[in-house]
Amino acid sequence: MPIDKAGSPDWTRVTAILVTHHSAAVIGDCLQSFKGVPNIIVIDNASDDETLDIVREMTPQAHIVKNKIGVGYGGAANQGLNLVKTEFALTVNPDSIVSPDAVSALLDAADKFPDASIICPQTINLDGSPEPTHDVVMFDRHLIPSPYNKRRDEAVPEGDVCAAFVSGAVSLIRISVIHQLGGFDENLYLYFEDDDLCMRMRAAGYPLILTPHARIMHINAGSVRPSLHYKWEKFWNYGWARLYIEKKYNGTGVMLGLSVRHVLRFLVKALANTLSLKFEKAWRDWARCTGTLAFLVGVRAINPSWKAINERERQSQPK
Repeated sequence: MPIDKAGSPDWTRVTAILVTHHSAAVIGDCLQSFKGVPNIIVIDNASDDETLDIVREMTPQAHIVKNKIGVGYGGAANQGLNLVKTEFALTVNPDSIVSPDAVSALLDAADKFPDASIICPQTINLDGSPEPTHDVVMFDRHLIPSPYNKRRDEAVPEGDVCAAFVSGAVSLIRISVIHQLGGFDENLYLYFEDDDLCMRMRAAGYPLILTPHARIMHINAGSVRPSLHYKWEKFWNYGWARLYIEKKYNGTGVMLGLSVRHVLRFLVKALANTLSLKFEKAWRDWARCTGTLAFLVGVRAINPSWKAINERERQSQPK
């Protein structure tokens, strides 16, 4: 891989893709690494804050696609992926900081493993601690301690790892492969879109690689402005998406069994937290319960007409 004397990556091979949604609090720190980068695409999911003002100021070369209605991460990422003309796409969550050295290391790993579909860096928190970045397939996670709860002190791998799952916070994606698979599943608005993509990549015979030689910083401030609306949206989609994934991979019968357990679990927790005046937790659990029930009665997570609505909006804007 060509690298100049300063150690910069060969940006002619890579297009950076950022999906934003009320991300003004974090997007500035993220974009510091992309000033002057020739290939950068920002897909904005109906932000009403200063997100795009910051993008235009810091990276005026960015290709911006503004959606009138938000379409979740997967649908927006696909909009960006469909515009990529380079060998790789680098998908970056707005609350991540990616150094040029990390991009160089990701490209090195991609050249080392030419069959790999996704190459993922090791995520490091602001305090310097490692964040679990790879895992087993989601349906087997109950068999081992959760990496997000009980393995916070897990050591960073010493070498490259072929994993069943890699985090979607920052990913180097081989464009030829993701186009072959049809991109992210656009039925998912939030949650499990990276799990789904990883399972499909592996089922098609493409390895997923975590390389600890590439390290990125996770700001942990959140990619989206916090609000009661966002919290409801987030946890509603957790309930909805979990059943969608279960049905997609394990069938209707298994999904229905899981739905009974989830409805009872979330309902009991919602009532208990409401009676205990723990309103923030109650809000979360009512949202998860409602999202679960919504899936069962056939409610869609995303307006199926989103592409037409957003395209009409773009065409109506002055050139």
